[in-house]
This record gives sequence, C-alpha cells and structure tokens, in this order.
Amino acid sequence: MNVLVVESPAKAKTINKYLGSSYKVLASFGHIRDLPPKDGSVRPDEDFAMDWHVDERAQKRIKDIADAVKTADKLILATDPDREGEAISWHVLEVLKQKKALGHAHIERVVFNAITKNAILEAIKNPRDINVELVDAYLARRALDYLVGFTLSPVLWRKLPGAKSAGRVQSVALRLVVDRELEIEAFKTQEYWTVDANVLAYGEDASPTPFGARLTHLGGKKLEKLGIANEAEAKAAVEAIKSRKFKIGSVESKPVKRHPAPPFITSTLQQEAARKLGFSAKRTMQIAQHLYEGVDVGGETVGLITYMRTDGVTMDGSAVQEAREMAGERYGARYVPKSPRVYTSKAKNAQEAHEAIRPTSFHRTPEAVARYVDADAAKLYELVWKRAIASQMESAEMERTTVDVTSEDGQVTLRATGSVVLFDGFLTLYQEGHDDETDEDGNRLPRVAVGNPATIEKVLPEQHFTEPPPRYSEASLVRKLEELGIGRPSTYASILSVLRDRAYVKMDRGRFYPEDKGRIVTAFLKSFFTRYVEYDFTANLEEKLDEVSAGELDYKKLLADFWRDFSAAIGETKDLKISQVIDTLNEIIGPHIFPQEPGGGDPRICPTCGTGQLSLKLGRFGAFVGCSNYPECRFTRQLGQKNGEGSSEPKVLGIFPETGEEISLRSGRFGPYVQLGEGDKPKRQGLPKGTDAADVGLDLAIKLLSLPREVGKHPESGEMITANFGRYGPYVAHNGAYASLESPEDVFTIGLNHAVTILAEKAANRKAPRGAQALKELGNSPEGVAIKVMKGRYGAYVSDGTTNATLTGGLEPETVTLEEALKLLAERAAKGPTAKQKKKAEKAAKAATKKAAKPEAKTKAPAKKAAPKKAEVKKAAKPAAKKTVKKAAPKKKTAKAAAE
Repeated sequence: MNVLVVESPAKAKTINKYLGSSYKVLASFGHIRDLPPKDGSVRPDEDFAMDWHVDERAQKRIKDIADAVKTADKLILATDPDREGEAISWHVLEVLKQKKALGHAHIERVVFNAITKNAILEAIKNPRDINVELVDAYLARRALDYLVGFTLSPVLWRKLPGAKSAGRVQSVALRLVVDRELEIEAFKTQEYWTVDANVLAYGEDASPTPFGARLTHLGGKKLEKLGIANEAEAKAAVEAIKSRKFKIGSVESKPVKRHPAPPFITSTLQQEAARKLGFSAKRTMQIAQHLYEGVDVGGETVGLITYMRTDGVTMDGSAVQEAREMAGERYGARYVPKSPRVYTSKAKNAQEAHEAIRPTSFHRTPEAVARYVDADAAKLYELVWKRAIASQMESAEMERTTVDVTSEDGQVTLRATGSVVLFDGFLTLYQEGHDDETDEDGNRLPRVAVGNPATIEKVLPEQHFTEPPPRYSEASLVRKLEELGIGRPSTYASILSVLRDRAYVKMDRGRFYPEDKGRIVTAFLKSFFTRYVEYDFTANLEEKLDEVSAGELDYKKLLADFWRDFSAAIGETKDLKISQVIDTLNEIIGPHIFPQEPGGGDPRICPTCGTGQLSLKLGRFGAFVGCSNYPECRFTRQLGQKNGEGSSEPKVLGIFPETGEEISLRSGRFGPYVQLGEGDKPKRQGLPKGTDAADVGLDLAIKLLSLPREVGKHPESGEMITANFGRYGPYVAHNGAYASLESPEDVFTIGLNHAVTILAEKAANRKAPRGAQALKELGNSPEGVAIKVMKGRYGAYVSDGTTNATLTGGLEPETVTLEEALKLLAERAAKGPTAKQKKKAEKAAKAATKKAAKPEAKTKAPAKKAAPKKAEVKKAAKPAAKKTVKKAAPKKKTAKAAAE
C-alpha cells in the first residue's frame, strides 16, 4: 500500500480516481502546524528556535495519516509546487517522525502543475527529496512576519491606542495607498488649452477627405503639453491658424506589430480579472483554486487549470502544441506563427512553480465548461483559456501613419496620427485590458501627398485642467507591488484583504481610499520606524528571501541581521511618550484633519467654547479630535468629520412612519449613529461598518431603527430567526445561537433558507469549550503527583497541578512521555515563578495578612462589654458614670476600626 498526501480534500478526491487500489490518498487540509500566536514562539536568543503547534482541527487528520503510514510501503508527499506546498510536506513529515509513525515506509516528494491523470502519473515516476532551500525560505519568511507582527504590534497598542496591528508587507502596501492620497491632496490643478482643427485635404484619388489634427508647433517652435496656458493664448493660436494657408508638410507611414502577452501568472491573472470581470484578488484566487482542484465534467472529476500560484510564464511543450492546434482549427493557419513563442519571466526568482496558468486541456472550450461551473468560474476559465491560446498566436499587424499639416511660412503645424489594423492576429481572440481603457486604433487617415494643399475648415480650442494621479485599484496596486518587488504573487490577495479587514482602507468605485486610522498608522511608522516601511528595504528583504530559496544565503544569518537592527529600533521607542506621538501626528496629518477652507478662519478653533484649540487626541478606543480646554469644554468629534459635524450637531433626517417621531443622525465617541426621538433612553442604532455618514438618508435610517429584522420562523423549532448588527458586525440569531453574516447588506436581504443554512454551519463548527482540558494522563511523579498533558488557550502543556510547562523541542501531546514531562516541569520550576504566579502569591499573602489581623480585633472586642459594668456604676453614682463613659468612647471606635 502507498500513501499519497495532498492538501485539499477536493484534490484528494480527484486524484483518488486516477490511481489504483494500491494507493490511499489523504488530505492534510492545508497546514497542520503553525507558530502559536503568543510571545516566545520564535526565540532569537536561541538561534531563532521555533515552537510549532499542531492545529486542534488537524489532530484527527494527522492520526489518519499516521495510522495509514505505519503499514505503508511508501509515503508520497504531493502537496503544491511552491514554498507553502514544500512547507506543508515538511511539516507532515516532521510530525510523523515525532510520532515514530513512519515504520518502514520509503519517503518521496512529487510535484505536478495540473491535476490530470497523465500529469500525476508522470510526477510519481519522477520523485525527489524535500527541497531544503524552499523550506528554509518558508521558515525565514514565517519568522520574519512573526517577529515584526508580535514585536511591532505591541508598540502600536501602547503608543497608538486603537491601532490594530502592523505587518511586514501590509504596512508597506498601506503606505502606498496613503502616499498616493497625499499626492492627490497636494496636487495643484493647472489650466491648459489644446487647439484641434478639422482639415480637408485631397487624397490620391483627387477627392477631398476630412480628418482631425492637433496644433503641435506655433511660432516655429514645438508646443509643450501645457504650452497654451489660458484662453487668451488659445485665441491667439486660433487666429494664427485662421490667418494662414496650409499644405501637407510630411507623411510618414510605417508598419508596426503588436505581440501577444504571455500566459497568466498569479499577479497578471489578479489584475486582468479585476479589470475585465470586477473580481477582487481574493475572489479570483478562490475561483482559480476551485478550477485547479477539480470539477465534475460529464461524470469525470478533473482539474481544469494548472496551479494558480506561479511566477513562471512558460507552458509545457505538449500544451504549447495543443494551443497552436486549437488556434489553427478556429482561425486558420494564418493565425499560427511558424514556430512556438517562447517567453521568459521578468521575476528575479521565478523557480517556485514551473508553468504559467493555463487550461489542462485546450479542447475543453469555455462553451463546454460553462455547463458544469457557475457563472463566475466560467468567466475566469474563459479568461485563462483565451489568454493562453492567444499567447501562441500570430502578432497583429498595423500601419501607423503621421501626417503634418504645415503653414506655408512654416510657423504653424498641425499633426494627425492614426493606426490601422491590417491583420488582427491574436487580437481576434484576446486583447489585454488596461486600468484606463483607450482606443488608439481605427483612426484611418487618407493617403495624401506631400505638398498638396490643405484647407482648415474649423478650429476647435478646448480648455483642460491637469488631473492628479489616480487612486489605486486592486489591479494597479498589485502591479505596483510587483514592480517594487514587495511581497510575492501568492500573498497579494491576503495583503489587500487584511488592509480592508483592519479598516485601514476602504473601497469606493473600485479604488482604494485610506481611512484616517490607516493614515495615522502610516504616519506613526514613517516617523518612528522609517526604515521598515521603506519600499527599497522591503524589496531588498524579498530578494534575500529569494537567495535563501536558491541556496545562496543561510536563512538564520538573514534573520540575525534583520533582528539585530529591528530589535534596536524597537528598543528606542521604550521611552517614547504619548505626548510625543500626538505632537508628531498633529504635525504630519494636521493639514488633513484641519483643512484650511478658502476664506475661512482658523480651522483649529473649537466650535463649542470658541477659545480652545482643537488637536488630535488618543483615547482608549483610538484617535479623535478634542478641545484644549478639556475638561471645561468637552467638545469631541470623530476623525473625518468637519466642524459642525460633531456630536453636538444632530442632523434631522425625517419622520419615523410608525410613531411620528423625528429621526436624527448624530455622532458620538464611537462613531455616527441614528436616533429615534428624544428622551432619557431613545432608540439608537450605529451605522454599519463602511457606511459613510454623508450617504445616510431617511430610508436607510428607518431600516436601521426597525432592527432587529424578523427573517422567518425556523422550520424545526418554530422560533423566529432575526438579523441585526452587533459588536462584531452583522449576524443572524435563533434561540440564543448567533452566526455572522458576510455583508452588512445581508441584514436587510437574507432569506429564511440561507439563514437556516448559516446557523446550521455555525453549529457544526462550534468551537470546543474554553479553558484548560486534560488531553492525557502520563502517570505519577516520584512524589506521587499526577502528571497530565493539558490543552490550553495557546497550545498543549504538561502540568503537575502547580507548575505548567509548555511543550517545546518538537514534542507533541500524543507522543510526550512521563520522563520528558518531568524534565520540562523541573526546568520550568528552576526558572522561578512567572509574573502571573508572583502576582497571585502577592495577592494570597495580602489576604493572609488581612486574615491574621482579625483575631487581634477580637481581643479588643471585650472593651465593648465594659459598658454594662459602667452602667451599674452609673446607677450608683451618675456623675462618675458620665466621666467613665466619655473615656470609653474612643476605645469603642478603635475596636470597631480594628475589626474592619
């Protein structure tokens, strides 16, 4: 029996059909181990030792693999052909070694770019060992991301309250978005004019032919782009044209060719899907993963495209031949070049995967595949299919013509340009998209001779204004990251998702806008961690990671060099005061927070007290604007609001139809909200995440104030399912159970069937109970104390009831022995109590001291009983009793104080 391990159950299902009964195909479901999200998972002082924790959900899958391998002849690790795939295979092998579950199985590593029978059988015939260099590159990248995230993020939390976290690559991507916004805000619009003319010239057939031309030379000199600055200059240019006679000064026609682009790699697929299909990078990769892993096509499950995380632009030789044949069948031999096209990658290190993204069979046409997949998958498959075939088609042939219309005195020249497609070639099938689509072809110019007269029929001056650079779209941001060498194609989708999830940016009409929170984080990092958000530094680090994967650099040397400087930079922030941070941020982003309105007064004057100065403040929940006269003046406003939009200025939206009460839009410390009526406890509802207060109208306000919305009765319980917004976003609720919704809009649109499904899925995936749980009893210590393996919040550990010790050195909860546990406990005990244990001990000592003081109070208590005796004296001699009672009073107070 041979055991073959892949990541995905869908892939396992597909491959299982290709291999005989002598193979057992199992899935790891992706990574089975990761670094626990706690301090100390990567230890620079111990030569960058890493503690790997087996995911709880992976325990059963590991057990299934281990049980199968114990009796297997061969273990074939067939995970994806990139760094992550190599790492998954390494993790699986390491865990099996620790479990001593390999038995006599022979270990092989195989890779394939397509899930087809031929590709898989060919891969099994050509096994190799695990690529140590790729694993080292993975370890270095994972350690770097961990060290930056778990070292820099706490600095953000302490010095910049409200900030979420900072990642190594995400922070640089965020800076790109913020820097572009700063460029746009600093841009000064400039007026300029162009002058076009309708020209009539006689062609070779002696018939007059009209065409358009633009003024390029005036006064015998070439005009720059902004050469005509205002209307007066434009009128002067128009008069210069009208006052002269013109002729054809020159004609230049030359053939040009446009060549097809190479097949898709990860980044170009994401860019083109964003431009042509409107897909986010994350959505594109989800669909591509599905097409790669396998689809049931006519009763056969087969992978439809090759692996989608790749830098390579080449295609397998047989695929190239098949693409050429398909092009010939569909369009004719004229559309197929004499020899196959060969492409080379621009990436500095494109060895991670071997082929570009292409169909596994070009004979599976988009029309045929569309019957078996959903609409989005069909569109993406068609894009891949067309691009791959077009890459092996003939170039398009064009004629580019330039005609200069010149005044007889040579002082004025108008130029006309046009391109005419003579042979469409690959353009008949596919044309690459652009962020700003322009049609530069199709303007056919007449065939005219030099010296022929030309008549200016009409002159058309037009005013223009320079425009700032456009904001990034998903496609252009991915392209920019790729140009700068920041990140890798497989990481772009997650980078863009993280920026949105942390509310550092928002998308509006397909473009990235930085949120104020993102501006503040970027300003903080640029001020105090300048080097680590520099584009060149991040790109150079990527190059070093590539050197590791190529075996040219030891990954621990890379980590040591990085950590030396980075830890020093972190250390410099220890004495950084919040006041310094505020002063710095006020200076950097003050112009954005307090913009100077034309003709307006001081934008920092408090609108409430009229004397205080507004400035950026940092509170528990993040940054806000506050008055310098606090606490006398309590004016505050959220970032992004202008004066007059603060909490003190409600905006009336209309009347609530059911009650006749007034609905108002307001803003508080936690953001904008809508309110119904007035009174002590009016009904309020916060705006959904991502909703701009300026866009809130009466209809949306009524919807929000009508929440929770009743979706319908659950078919099993008969209880009502409701939809609403909560602290963690939109959700549906039923009988005390809650399930999150993907989009705020779902709260108002989700139907009963969908809601029931989401609740059922949440119930099936409900997390295990919180708190430490005993996984295994190892036996008793020499002192007779029970030693157990426990499962805690941050992973497994061993405990004797007093001391807890984390499993380190690759130990796993299933395989740790009593002797190993006792050793870990002894080492932990020798280090002394933890800070938490010290605090607990101090608390216990204080409680003991307080308890010890109580008996002393009781010994003084009898002083209270002296009163009755003195009462007897009081009967015998009243004056003496009064004197005694006065002396006793202080004792009563002292006794009471001691008892308390």
